[in-house]
Amino acid sequence: MKALTFKRYGKSPDIGFADLPRPTPKANELLVQVHASGLNPIDNMIPTGMFKPVLHFQLPATLGSDLAGVVVEVGSRVTRFKPGDAVFASLFDLGIGSLAEFAVVPEHVAALKPANLDFVQAASIPMVGLTSWQTLKERLDLRKDQKLFIPAGSGGIGSFAIQLAKHLGAKVGTTTSTGNVELVRRLGADEVVDYKQQEFEKVLRGYDAVLGTLRGKEIEKSIGILKPGGRIVSLVGPLDAAFAQARRLNFVLKFVFGLMSRRVMQLAKKRDVAYSFHFVRPDGAQLAEIGKLLEAERIQPVIDKVFPFEQAKEALDYLAQGRAKGKVVVRME
Repeated sequence: MKALTFKRYGKSPDIGFADLPRPTPKANELLVQVHASGLNPIDNMIPTGMFKPVLHFQLPATLGSDLAGVVVEVGSRVTRFKPGDAVFASLFDLGIGSLAEFAVVPEHVAALKPANLDFVQAASIPMVGLTSWQTLKERLDLRKDQKLFIPAGSGGIGSFAIQLAKHLGAKVGTTTSTGNVELVRRLGADEVVDYKQQEFEKVLRGYDAVLGTLRGKEIEKSIGILKPGGRIVSLVGPLDAAFAQARRLNFVLKFVFGLMSRRVMQLAKKRDVAYSFHFVRPDGAQLAEIGKLLEAERIQPVIDKVFPFEQAKEALDYLAQGRAKGKVVVRME
């Protein structure tokens, strides 16, 4: 089968197509013919080695995390799916990739594709949907009428998280460029800051929570708009010692991550707010719940551009430019 792989970590990962054996599902796995694969920023970060201590791949490794496709074979212990089922799933953090003609998918991370979505739309959902679900519902315990700040509202995660936050009854603030102001308003944002015209930290006040989607100083600035007792959950770092402990990483990494997050932790403490880093986990049951919201049209996919499989590398390059409105998807058919 054809797959987009990288051969090594670093500045020259040698990304390209390879012919690999068609995988064989284990007892608890599905073999899925991939019809579409949604791309995420971390797909570009993984080959750099940035997450090498945390995410483990056997090289050469197939790129991509999200997929939608049709089950062609099931393992002996699979009970919830059968050949012919249309499914979607995230393979993130499982050491396998989705930018391939076929992929093995553990049963517990898969869900039936929402009937009203095509494969491209469904493939755009898993990672952004699960990330939003886990951060807003589990980590932030977002409540009705609370104020949530989601920077970069027109991006892949922002465009989904705004809709979920509004479904949960929150009031949402976001940032975007001039050309995307109307888009994020249509998605439900209540306060929109055009970052080309204003600095959000000088405009927004009294927020209960922040979903950190931008690196560096943006995280530190976000702390300043929170109420005392507020919470910030970052998706982009800095990684913290609690993350290292949760993943049972060694003492050295726990120490290193603690140093990396020291400044932001100190700033958060001064403001009486809590900081933490979140790494999304695949979860088929949660994806099924997200699927219900999609079928009810409470949330709609936002897709910027669709590339054919033979242009998957170009799709990753396009995503890396950081200008996509919503998701970038690769279509296999």
